[in-house]
Amino acid sequence: MFGTVVVGVGIAGLARIRDLMNPMPSSPSEHLKLLGFVSRRSFGNINEAKQISLEDALRSKDIHAAFISTENRSHEETIRMFLEAGKHVLVEYPMALSAKAAHELWEMAEQKGKVLHVEHIELLTEEYKQLKKEVAGKDLVKGTLHFTGSILDEKKAGFPAFSGIARLTWLIDLFGDLTVTSATREEQKDKNYSRMTVHFQTANK
Repeated sequence: MFGTVVVGVGIAGLARIRDLMNPMPSSPSEHLKLLGFVSRRSFGNINEAKQISLEDALRSKDIHAAFISTENRSHEETIRMFLEAGKHVLVEYPMALSAKAAHELWEMAEQKGKVLHVEHIELLTEEYKQLKKEVAGKDLVKGTLHFTGSILDEKKAGFPAFSGIARLTWLIDLFGDLTVTSATREEQKDKNYSRMTVHFQTANK
């Protein structure tokens, strides 16, 4: 069995705990054993998962991998700590708030001989797989992707573009590398409203 720890117990972290404790039959998750979770808040236990300190998670020889589900801004530092401690890391997107930091983390994982995996669960859904089949072999002439969400805390989530990075990953996976041609941001703080509009161009324009 491969010992794991979940770091952060927001929506994603709680889903990780649930899935690790109830793995799908014959799935790779059956080989993972959840040995605890780490949170700044005090929970004690969640279901049968026990809360452990960050220090214990980093030191434990029985924990081989960490699932990082904290706010975006803390991803980079948490990844570094677990790689330094010799653990494999799975992190919810985005891995870091800059491309430079992300490249450094990839190199660090390679030097340590550890897996560093950025998870984007939406790319594994049946709906997305169907979408990918529908666009296969077709030329993109023009398209619009619009999505909405609640206002994010920029101190934790980073610049607003990071709240849309999942959809950017969709577009790159579907249509290849993209170049940003323009980006604008509109804000109405009195209405708690913010909108970012970005135009991309594919490699064949």
